[in-house]
Amino acid sequence: MNHVILIGRLTRDPELRYTPNGVAVANFTLAVDRPFSNQEGTREADFIPVVVWQKLAETCANHLRKGRLVAVDGRLQIRSYETQDGQRRRVAEVVAANVQFLDRAGEARRAAPSGEAGGDAPDDLGGDDLGEINLDDLPF
Repeated sequence: MNHVILIGRLTRDPELRYTPNGVAVANFTLAVDRPFSNQEGTREADFIPVVVWQKLAETCANHLRKGRLVAVDGRLQIRSYETQDGQRRRVAEVVAANVQFLDRAGEARRAAPSGEAGGDAPDDLGGDDLGEINLDDLPF
């Protein structure tokens, strides 16, 4: 089974592109707090790349901005690619099947400047209904 559920904040606005066949793909990075503090007493975060495809990619690009709190449901993918200088690289990323907005556009820690948010967005995006996520129920 390959199933990933993450809750975190976007570190940057989603980047929307289209494949040569016209399929929408968006990328963003999610900052996910670790459930424990380090020796200095601060909580560290993991920065996880997320990829979203098709209509969901366009919706995320239109409504998500840096600082928004979201839940991402998807699968972990290890992808290989070749750099311009011919080196092989591997990257781990989450391919999102569902994205749920957990705050309103104006509630983001670093809200986008007014007029940039694109209007009201639906709270839940994607195919499956995950129901309400209680942070106390998560095992991490």
